Order: sequence, then structure tokens, then C-alpha cells
Amino acid sequence: MIPLLEHPTLRDIHQARERLKPHIRHTPMLRAEKMETTLGCEVYLKPETLQITGAFKIRGALNKALSLPREAIANGIIATSSGNHAQGLAYAARMLGVKALLVVPVTTPKIKVENTRALGAEVILIDGDTAARWKRVYEIAAENHYAVVHAFEDPMVMAGQGTIGCEILEDLADVDTVIIPMGGGGLISGIATAIKETRPSVRVVGAEPALTPKYFHSRINKERTSLPLKNTIADGLRISVPGQNPYPIIERYVDEIVLVEDEHIIEGMRMLAKDAKLIAEPAASIGIGALLAKGLKVTPKEKVCVVLTGGNWDLCDLAEVFQRGN
Repeated sequence: MIPLLEHPTLRDIHQARERLKPHIRHTPMLRAEKMETTLGCEVYLKPETLQITGAFKIRGALNKALSLPREAIANGIIATSSGNHAQGLAYAARMLGVKALLVVPVTTPKIKVENTRALGAEVILIDGDTAARWKRVYEIAAENHYAVVHAFEDPMVMAGQGTIGCEILEDLADVDTVIIPMGGGGLISGIATAIKETRPSVRVVGAEPALTPKYFHSRINKERTSLPLKNTIADGLRISVPGQNPYPIIERYVDEIVLVEDEHIIEGMRMLAKDAKLIAEPAASIGIGALLAKGLKVTPKEKVCVVLTGGNWDLCDLAEVFQRGN
């Protein structure tokens, strides 16, 4: 078994839940009957699209910020993000009355940049890969004594995301399978820890874009594997190398990893809008895409919870995506 590095414990996740309760939404568990004949199982949606900032990321960002000593964040907090972590961190900073600075790629959807700035954060756009953005983050943090909040490597961020797992088990006690999008790995690490350390029989499945299959190939190779970065419509999951801390957690607790083509992600977005009346960005729709692709074996009576991670996409962009192929 791969040794765990920095990882959240079940106690960390339970403490995060108590810490976050006054500040975030316990998102509902929605039965999606209209989808079930097509998808081949009982479908339950966990819509973090309805979270305060429109995405799950506020859970981890706020849990980390609240757990830090006040003096550690007095000068401000900083991170890099493709958009949703930026908004979560900006919200946390505003709530705590401190500065937030976010370094984001120039390819970040405009609405995510606008939402981050609207929450009072400073945004720096960089035309560079993840390594270049993190280099800039640490330079700025050192110069200004900011606290760095990593979107998926930090165990307290993972613990915050893991509170979703607690809510799933509470609201759907007989859940059989949980499908979770995979980007950097912080979300699935937290949820998988919460679920497997409470109900080991529940199947945990990671859904990864076929164009960025870093965890899928790392599992095959039995080591963290870096791949060339390709464009996928699921921009929030576009990372070329697995997280150092999430990787061993995923290898320990995630039962299956399935790859999903962009066409099925888009089809999942359409289905969520049409049959569940939920606007979900591509990264959030990948779990439905995985079921549509039929790459995951399910049965008609199987209770499958699909985590919808966020809905922060411009409606004009969504309309354009929905029209593709029509």
C-alpha cells in the first residue's frame, strides 16, 4: 500500500464540518428520475452548483482560512486557480476582512475572473502553465508575507472538500456508488476519505477527462505520471500531473478511474440542463458524461450519487456548447 503523505483524517473532516456549518450550504440530494432509463441506474445529484460561490471550492478554502492563526493571514492570502478556488478564497478573505490575491491563467472563463474581483480580490492573469503560476505565487507571497492556500495539496483544504462525503452518507445512507470529478485530486481525496473510513463498501469512482488522463495513467504505471497538457472543455480539471498528496489517497481509497471524452461531457451538460434544470459547467458534468459513455458498469437498482462540482460558466458560452452538433 502506498504510504500517505500529508492527508486529512476522518477527524479533520468532522471538525471541518462543524467549522463550516455556519458559513456554507448543506447542498441537497436530488433524485433525477428522468435520467435513470438512459443512464441505467438510480441517479442522485449532489449539486455543489448551488453552493454559495457556485462551486464546492469554498468548503476547502474557507476551512483552511478559518483554521489558520489570525496573524498568519493578517497580510493576506494568495493562490493560483483556474477559477473556482479563486472565488472560494476570495469569499473567505472577504468574510475574514483580509486581502486575497489570485494568480489565474489567461484562459480562465471571464465570468470566473469577474466573480472573483466582485468578491474584492485582486486578480493577476498569467500566460503560463501551472508551474509558472505557482512560481509567481511564491514570489509574491515571500515579498508580502501572504499565506498560501493550495487548491488540492493542502490537507485542510481536502478536509473541507471531504464534508461533501459526510453529507452524502447522511442524506443517502444506502448509496452504492459515488462518482467524483478528478482535477488536481483534492476533492476526490477528501470525499473518498470521508466515505471509505465510514462506509468502506461504497464504491468510489473518479471521472477524468480523456484528454488529461494523469491519474488514470499513474494508476497503470504505479507512480505519479506527468502527461502533455491538452485542451479539454472541462477547464477546471485540466492538470498535467497528479497532486503529490492526493495521489496516495486516491490509490488507497478510489476504486475505479474512468476516462470521459469531451463529447460525453457536453452531452452530460445538456442532460443536466434539460432533465434536471441544473446549469453545470463542463467539469461538473463529467460524472453524468461517464454514465452516458457506458464505461462504468451500473445496474438498474444501484443508487449512484453524482457530484456536480460547479456552475460558474457564462450563459452565452453554455448556449454555444449546447448548440454543438445540432
